[in-house]
Amino acid sequence: MAELTTTKLNAESHLLLEQPLLRLPYELSRKNFKSLQRSFEREQNYVLSALKSTANVALSGQPASQTLLSLGNMISRMQGFQQKMQVLQEEEKVLQDHSRKRIQHLKDLYEIPSLADVKYDEWSRIRLNRLLVDYLLRSGYVESARALAREKGIEALVDLDVFVHCHRIEESLRNGNTAEGLAWCADHKPMMKKTSNNLEFQLRLQQYIELRRDGKLLAARQHAQRYIAPHTDSHFAEIHTAAALLAFPPDTLAEPYKSMYSSSRWDDLANLFIKTHHELFSLPPQPLLHIALSAGLSALKTPSCHSAYASSSSNASSSTTTVCPICSTELNELARGLPYAHHTKSYVENDPVVLPNGRIYGRDRLMQMSAKIGLENGEVKDPTTGEIFEGTMVRKVYIS
Repeated sequence: MAELTTTKLNAESHLLLEQPLLRLPYELSRKNFKSLQRSFEREQNYVLSALKSTANVALSGQPASQTLLSLGNMISRMQGFQQKMQVLQEEEKVLQDHSRKRIQHLKDLYEIPSLADVKYDEWSRIRLNRLLVDYLLRSGYVESARALAREKGIEALVDLDVFVHCHRIEESLRNGNTAEGLAWCADHKPMMKKTSNNLEFQLRLQQYIELRRDGKLLAARQHAQRYIAPHTDSHFAEIHTAAALLAFPPDTLAEPYKSMYSSSRWDDLANLFIKTHHELFSLPPQPLLHIALSAGLSALKTPSCHSAYASSSSNASSSTTTVCPICSTELNELARGLPYAHHTKSYVENDPVVLPNGRIYGRDRLMQMSAKIGLENGEVKDPTTGEIFEGTMVRKVYIS
């Protein structure tokens, strides 16, 4: 197990895992701003055009009732725009409050001088609760995540609403409904234009497949001309295959048409939506708990952790014990596929010697153990594997 050489807290290394904590509120605020900007420009153009038209009508000697009707329509539309602005303003206040609390949470870390400080334990406990909530949300346990966040008082540090909305659209796609997915694409179209994803195209293609499955050939052709044909430059091969689908019934065994009719496409669409959603909002594809756990296990892992002689619990002939978490039954298998930690310092005993099996120990410890267990004629026993060697086979090691 890696040895802790300092208790000084390096806050910068902790921030590697905290980027989504601040990035998501920023992305949501930017989305709200862009939405408000588009609405303002649209309403501004409407009002200027309507005012000009109303003024011309009034100057032309038309009845005053027509002018009043036009003004009433403008006022009604402006009231609707005002209500929309108020909703976005409330959302913005919530996002700013969350950002402020999250920044304070990270600021608290910089005020902790040492890993041994009790405040670091408290901060780490809050982060662990955040990671657990994130894991529960990604796994679909929304109510459990909500209850945990409420109990620990960390609602502002987790993204409940974002994942709830994501999970709802995911479930609708798995249930064979594209309406919510397409509405989400329309709402985030400006953001999606900046990324090379094909979620909207795949949803439109699925609608086309369902029309063909129901035998609505004319509707399928009209749908393809309106929503699928504009993507010819980027999805020529898929569109060519989709066009041929009209000639194959839903029970066909010919590929790739059989796969296009398969119900598994709905699961693929749900997974594609989750991938697109996380990319747009700068969320990692894996749960943060997995990332933190992998980093921690890798930092502690050494080649001996998966040796056949890892500890006395797994080797009856071993005369040593271990407190290494990686060697424990619970974590050993989880860490098997992870890389080893990078160690810049090595620690060896005084007067090191190497045994014929390649293991290195301090000479004094080998001699004391051999005398304790009653070996004779200068024999030594490997304390890990239990092998016994002649003393003449022991060679001194020189550290260079």
